[in-house]
Amino acid sequence: MAKVSAVEIRVGNLLEWDKRVWRVLKCYHVHVGGRGGAFMQVEMKDIESGTKTNQRFRTEDKVERAFVEPRDMEYLYQDGDSYVFMDKQNYEQLSLSAEFLEGQSGFLLPNTEVQINFYSGRAIGVELPPSVVLTITDTEPAIKNATATTTFKPARMETGITVQVPPFVNQGERIKVNTNDGTYMERA
Repeated sequence: MAKVSAVEIRVGNLLEWDKRVWRVLKCYHVHVGGRGGAFMQVEMKDIESGTKTNQRFRTEDKVERAFVEPRDMEYLYQDGDSYVFMDKQNYEQLSLSAEFLEGQSGFLLPNTEVQINFYSGRAIGVELPPSVVLTITDTEPAIKNATATTTFKPARMETGITVQVPPFVNQGERIKVNTNDGTYMERA
């Protein structure tokens, strides 16, 4: 088992905490100015029972990463309510439910390479690439001369998710989206 600093916790990581294996759903670095130290606020889900919890780790705390077997896989297609992946080593296919992916399905396009983690021979988590390139299918028209404003507009992506984009981005353009928090990064 490897211990990692609390500030190294990322969405999709698997942690051993309180004698159970947890998958990180959300994590935020919080610093309350002037009083107390900084900490990581982590929302986790127990992979066995499915229960969720919020845990606060001090930045100097060490957390145990669960030993998992990562496999490089490729997303192939959606089949009803499940998503089909192919192991790149032996070409076996694995089907995972939309519920298992918990919001990560909005970043999946066919042929996207992902890492699926296995614990005791069972799939327990999907780690997406840090960013994906998606095409905008619907958004408001661009505003002339809007180059460096702080306002954003909603844009619907080809996978169905909505991302807040700058006003100069048009329908049909391809943009880079951060898979950790679903934010616009840049034009692709």
